[in-house]
Amino acid sequence: MADTAFFCPLSHEGVLAAHGSDASKFLQGQLTCNLNYLNENTASLGARCTPKGRMLSSFRIVSVADGYLLAMTRELVISQLADLHKYAVFSKTTLSDASGEWVRFGLSNGDGALVSLGLDLPQTLDSVARANDLMAIRLSNGRAELWAPAGKAETLQTRLSAQLPQAPLNAWLLGQIRAGLGQVFEQTRELFIPQMLNLQALGAVSFKKGCYTGQEIVARMQYLGKLKRRLYRLSAHCEELPAPSTELFSPLSSSAVGEVVVAASSEAGIELLAVLQEDAASNGQIHLGTLQGPPLDLLDLPYTLNRDLEIQR
Repeated sequence: MADTAFFCPLSHEGVLAAHGSDASKFLQGQLTCNLNYLNENTASLGARCTPKGRMLSSFRIVSVADGYLLAMTRELVISQLADLHKYAVFSKTTLSDASGEWVRFGLSNGDGALVSLGLDLPQTLDSVARANDLMAIRLSNGRAELWAPAGKAETLQTRLSAQLPQAPLNAWLLGQIRAGLGQVFEQTRELFIPQMLNLQALGAVSFKKGCYTGQEIVARMQYLGKLKRRLYRLSAHCEELPAPSTELFSPLSSSAVGEVVVAASSEAGIELLAVLQEDAASNGQIHLGTLQGPPLDLLDLPYTLNRDLEIQR
């Protein structure tokens, strides 16, 4: 169903808000993405890292009149707020959990529904359209996000239902997996650096913006290091969905060779994104959970990695 037309409430994610005259300067020193690229017509993916370059969260960020909104896994919002407050003490930046102020829907092949709401969303990735207090953000693979004030949730759901079938969250996550977009969950916090989720290939990491927390490690890996673990898409003929951080195994090693990032049910079983050692991926003998667990097949990602292009951002 991931390739059909539908809409889905994105209730698994929350929204962290940063407002104030120093919000841009403050976040620029905290996040991997370059806020100078953001405006009312453009959004971005991004991440926040520890000083060792390990991701504390990943998100989609969009600008609003006096600040920014960051959509991330709901369980991470409170911990990220508490952490960011430590660094915002001397900044004219107000941080809050805005999850209750916004309702968000994922749309697959739903441009007609957006047009009916007055939103003419360009096809360019990360484009933003705004009208009638609504925001739409262009994603890859025919997908889009629709943001609205929470007070419009019921009316908006009714209007969407008149034009599109409502799908379960699994359908949206399956589309996300097929788009090759990893995400940090509570179980994988501080487990990956941004390049392990291929975020540098998705515009989520800037190598020209200057310093931010973890920047030295992230930049060193891009320019000098050899990444031995990165994101792959895989499938298995089984029914039980593995949780994020579930380990993968290979006959090449006595220890785990990877971890699940996100998984969803598919027509033939399950599909997932996992951070996997390159030698294990090349060997191809990968198993879920244990060495005797279900075998996994490698699938293509819809993008390629190109360091020369990635460092231009």
